[in-house]
Amino acid sequence: MPITIYGIKNCDTMKKARAWLDDHGVAYDFHDYKLAGIAKDKLKQWSDELGWETLLNRAGTTFKKLPDSDKEGLNERKALALMLAQPSMIKRPVLDLGGKLLVGFKPDIYAKEVASKPRGRKT
Repeated sequence: MPITIYGIKNCDTMKKARAWLDDHGVAYDFHDYKLAGIAKDKLKQWSDELGWETLLNRAGTTFKKLPDSDKEGLNERKALALMLAQPSMIKRPVLDLGGKLLVGFKPDIYAKEVASKPRGRKT
């Protein structure tokens, strides 16, 4: 199953993650939220697996600029609606390894999880 990285093209963290994948010869598909959005069922699936708190980027300017009324009383339904309306509120990147999701970019975790994928037999 192919690896897919979800995020926004101009995000610095995304650039680092994609550069890491490129430098390590990892083939992947790039899903740009700005161009393609995110499917509601996909976001709900991620939330079920990881928790909406893990997905919601509270540190980003998009979230910080929200009116207080939108930030108060957050629950899964409200958080998912915010992320669907403004996908830049989803933490970046989300790396789908086909059965496992990684959120954010940490080179040591990528090295362990991505580099450990089988790439054929060495002789």
